[in-house]
Amino acid sequence: MSVQQEAGVGGEALEVWIDQDLCTGDGICAQYAPEVFELDIDGLAYVKSPQDALLQDEGATAPVPLPLLTDVVDSAKECPGECIHVRRVSDGVEVYGPDAG
Repeated sequence: MSVQQEAGVGGEALEVWIDQDLCTGDGICAQYAPEVFELDIDGLAYVKSPQDALLQDEGATAPVPLPLLTDVVDSAKECPGECIHVRRVSDGVEVYGPDAG
């Protein structure tokens, strides 16, 4: 079963955000998906825009490119701070992360 089938998201667009209040700065996310996550000078992880810009506003979201979905999901699953949230764009339901049903 694919990651998308497991989440029941079909071809729906997904977005990811990081709760910096819970981020431990381990950098696991940036190791799994450096195209989506980056550690900043403050030692915390942030999402990046499709144009590779660091998005530092609280609650900033980035689209999850389909080819990177498994890497982003693995990041959320392995994150020691449990601060990575992946949700459907259409209804905001979290499909991976600490608040996933």
